[in-house]
Amino acid sequence: MKIVLVHNSYQQPGGEDVVVDQERGLLERSGHTVIMYHRSNWEVAAYSGLKRLELVGRTIWDWDVRKEFAKLLFQEKPDLVHVHNTFVMVSPSIFSACRDANVPVVQTLHNYRLYCPASTFFRDGHVCEECREHGLWRGVAHGCYRDSRAATTVVATMLAVHRQRQTWNRDVDCYIALTEFSRNKFLQCGLPAEKVFVKPNFVHPDPGPRPGDEGKYALFVGRLSPEKRVSTMLAAWNHLRKLNISLVILGGGPELAQLEKEAIGQGLTSVKFRGQVSRNETLAMMRQARVLVFPSEWYEHFPVTIAESFACGVPVICSRMGAMQEIVENGRTGLHFTPGDAANLSETVEWAWNHPEEMAIMGKEARHEYETKYTAANNYPILMEIYQQALRRQRPICEMSRETPAASVSDPMPQ
Repeated sequence: MKIVLVHNSYQQPGGEDVVVDQERGLLERSGHTVIMYHRSNWEVAAYSGLKRLELVGRTIWDWDVRKEFAKLLFQEKPDLVHVHNTFVMVSPSIFSACRDANVPVVQTLHNYRLYCPASTFFRDGHVCEECREHGLWRGVAHGCYRDSRAATTVVATMLAVHRQRQTWNRDVDCYIALTEFSRNKFLQCGLPAEKVFVKPNFVHPDPGPRPGDEGKYALFVGRLSPEKRVSTMLAAWNHLRKLNISLVILGGGPELAQLEKEAIGQGLTSVKFRGQVSRNETLAMMRQARVLVFPSEWYEHFPVTIAESFACGVPVICSRMGAMQEIVENGRTGLHFTPGDAANLSETVEWAWNHPEEMAIMGKEARHEYETKYTAANNYPILMEIYQQALRRQRPICEMSRETPAASVSDPMPQ
């Protein structure tokens, strides 16, 4: 099978990039031909003046990209296009090119961008679904994307235009949600149930389980941004001073400097920030950890970090919400705590530290979970079945209008 993978990477590397690389490798190892169509938001740095203004329109519909992508489809004649991310430099205009070429499309839903301008359903320190429930104008009013009403208006207009065009319902044949929780959330938003399938992330190559049962420290891996709630974790470590439990924090992001300052101000000498490190370094650090702490308070889809932790035989302490409590089974592959409750998190960490034998058993169960659910070998047949579903959805070739329809940011959700 010949497959075009589409991915627009953000300026800050993240789990989406890891997933794309892993799926590309999986397909190539399995004998498929993979053509990569990749853009990066770093390209924006080269834009200035008028070209930056043009980017507003291109975010909604980029004719140059559509023409380039249509040419790629004509030359390569792929069996299928698998889209991971189109925001910002690709734009959803490529979906109509696929439709005109009668090439089936699969899209992985890595975040909630289709229904939330900020992509997270998270605002001002709490879960927010106002745009899903009341319309996109709520996001504009709050300036949810980059704390800017102007920037949010651009994203909301892009979403409204493509809702009116029925891009999400008509031009995409199958969606991949990463968990049952995420799938149900997208069904609430209006995606057709028959098009949304669940396929988790996977980890390859196998890093192998940690060499010992106990581990040396607690570990956090992820982007240091508000929804990840690293501040809750620091508050919990304030309660844990007497135990002197080492906490290693890996990752960069907008809150790095602030969190470092906060830790120093609180005298948390057992907390070490290591910044952004390579994936190999991350896995090496993970294999020395006793537990991974995941305090996030947004609707995570499927954090690659949790699957990697399981692969290393390291149990996970996570907040009791969304997909995290679906992935991590309380008392078997890790422990849950009340979201945002630093005292409850500290109690959970303290129990884990004082019960090394029980945590070692959970680590073995986490490793077993990886071996049965999150290897490349287990993932491949699921991906192929979704591809087959897309290939079976034959669509008539049609010509789209050369005019992009106007739309209001208050347009209702598709039903």
